[in-house]
Amino acid sequence: MEPKIYTSRDHHIRNDLIDPNALSVLRRLHEGGYIAYLVGGGVRDLLMRKRPKDYDIATSALPEEVKRLFRNCILIGRRFRLAHIRFKYQIIEVSTFRAGEPTEEGLVVQDNIWGTPEEDVLRRDFTINGLFYDPLDHRIIDYVGGFEDLQHHLLRSIGKPSLRFKQDPVRMIRMQKFRARFGFNVESEELKALEKCRREITKSSPARVLEEILRMLELGYAESFFQLLLESKLLEILFPKLTTYCNKKETRDQIFAYLKGVDAMNNRGHYRPLDRGILGAALVYPILEYEIQERYLSKQVIPHLGEIMSLAHELIDQLLFDAFSHFPRKIRVAMHTILVMQYRLTPFDPKKRARPRIARQRDFIHSITFLKMRALMDSSLFKTYERWKETHRLAQCEQDERRMQKSRHS
Repeated sequence: MEPKIYTSRDHHIRNDLIDPNALSVLRRLHEGGYIAYLVGGGVRDLLMRKRPKDYDIATSALPEEVKRLFRNCILIGRRFRLAHIRFKYQIIEVSTFRAGEPTEEGLVVQDNIWGTPEEDVLRRDFTINGLFYDPLDHRIIDYVGGFEDLQHHLLRSIGKPSLRFKQDPVRMIRMQKFRARFGFNVESEELKALEKCRREITKSSPARVLEEILRMLELGYAESFFQLLLESKLLEILFPKLTTYCNKKETRDQIFAYLKGVDAMNNRGHYRPLDRGILGAALVYPILEYEIQERYLSKQVIPHLGEIMSLAHELIDQLLFDAFSHFPRKIRVAMHTILVMQYRLTPFDPKKRARPRIARQRDFIHSITFLKMRALMDSSLFKTYERWKETHRLAQCEQDERRMQKSRHS
């Protein structure tokens, strides 16, 4: 297959937008006599005039040959051998061009079969992620029509969609991810394949599926992403109990309102995305509020904190643990703390205001960050948020002062 070559006259990629470390890795591979390209999402982002967060490089050099070229290289993985070139604040990932045929069931079971650039690109998921870029001569190498698809905002599988989804079912999640992030269109063949293959998702690694979902919660497109998961019926396979509440008219709007709140917080220019405990709590909190209303408040009963703790634990387990992509214990514990703390920061009985010393608790900042998100949706909570924010600041100052005094006397 002959690729289409696009020169600097055809595209607007500027090398000054590419990380210098990525350029230095490419240059050294070229100087070593190897083919090396920037590949995948980094090329896609550059063509969309976005600065890439990650840089992946594909090369003809074998992992051991890459290691010989770079003293700051470590090799990772057995099933999928990769070279990580380590710099002070980042890692550049380098993979060798791969080939490999799927089994009768459609799954690729051998990943360390070396191949050509053409064979490598045919293993990738979508055409927009199948572009190679050589910044040393400013060429884009396109074997799959990804350049034109990107211009037409079209998301298209490389190869037959149903086969590609069977080879790697996580591609169905990634399809919804790219639709949510970029607003791309998909062809009817892709949608039919997703409908046909959606049960294949249970053959994937639960941890890998969860990582894709958590990354979308962090990126600021959670509302549209979960809407697409719900419409495609992937959500009911991954999180059946959560889907029940998403389909219930009494809770649906609030669940998506909190997902919108997560997006608003992540899009406010924070250096880091929200803590994953906060992200999980945002999925559970509107349901916890609904269940408290149904089980207690509608009967003129105010639940005590122990009952709220028990109910929060029950819902976290039902919604996010007893599911295909169960959340790990560390995140579930953080979620529980954040959820219960909301009823101490804003108690049902205003006379039972929590004491300021709770602001000294570890990770209290996550609880008031969640309160801030609630305040963005309910302005009546803003003064309460500001008060607890100041209480936390004073508690931090006291702790810093104690540490300084301790160091003086040691």
